Amino acid sequence: MIAHLVVALSLTFSTAVAPARADVVLPGTGGVKYQEKAGDPVRLAAYGLGTRRTYLRSATGNAFTWEKTLSEVSVSPGDRWTAGVPAAYRSGYDSLVVTDRTTGRSTSIRTVKKPMTASYVSWSRDARRVALTVERKSAGKWRVLGFTVVDVVSKTARTVRISGLSAEAGFWWSPDGNLVSRHGAGLRVHRVSDGAVLRTYAGAGLPTGPEDAFSPSGRRLVTWCPARLSEHVCLIDPATGRIAQRVAARPEAVFGWWDDSHLIAVVAHRGAYRLAVLDLRGRVTRVLAGLPARTWAADLWLNFTRTRAS
Repeated sequence: MIAHLVVALSLTFSTAVAPARADVVLPGTGGVKYQEKAGDPVRLAAYGLGTRRTYLRSATGNAFTWEKTLSEVSVSPGDRWTAGVPAAYRSGYDSLVVTDRTTGRSTSIRTVKKPMTASYVSWSRDARRVALTVERKSAGKWRVLGFTVVDVVSKTARTVRISGLSAEAGFWWSPDGNLVSRHGAGLRVHRVSDGAVLRTYAGAGLPTGPEDAFSPSGRRLVTWCPARLSEHVCLIDPATGRIAQRVAARPEAVFGWWDDSHLIAVVAHRGAYRLAVLDLRGRVTRVLAGLPARTWAADLWLNFTRTRAS
């Protein structure tokens, strides 16, 4: 399974010397270079090609290491913890490998029993908990059964099963500490303690991915626009569930928010693709990386950690 993970950065301004730029080479991607700038409020922390190859960046440098035993890995907000899903069951259980980067100590925490899986790591904003989507394969198709929440401090896991979920459901955190999932042509908010439905955003459009779709301030929620609209990207007011704005862009993918007034997206460009920053009018304001067509087709995903508030 593939975890496309969220990018969230913000613009900085200075009257002094322009910020230094560094091209970070991503091994295994056919020469992709991610363009960083000093002062960027997030750091490229991990990436992968589907579940086949997962790369984790060192805590202090630019070196990426192929994590051969993991199908996905994600670094927490603030960069202290890593959470990785193993590529294989251990003693008949799926698990989450949590590493404290301040000590280097890793703990394997059981999540669900085979043949269920728990994957698609989503970090809570306080970096204390991880939400995972629980699935089971039936008649050749994956079916979502619920979610598992792992407390990385107490090293415990709790699974909540929910009936009637969409086959494409996937769980990620809301800013207030509950979980959001696809439901029909919209979204539902579930109480983290028992999965009870707290709110439904009917007709709001589908989630753009498994990453955090709420803006850094929490004032907007990004979705793929409902089919009745000509635009592809919509911004929802979480207070009302109504579409507050439509973004005039047709990206291949949206990976979440850069800051409260920009999105991260993959856009087509001259027979290949770009990882780019879009303003809310749909204009490219910064190119983060050029992506060869074969690299994008290999299910490239990216994980960034926020280093300061937007």
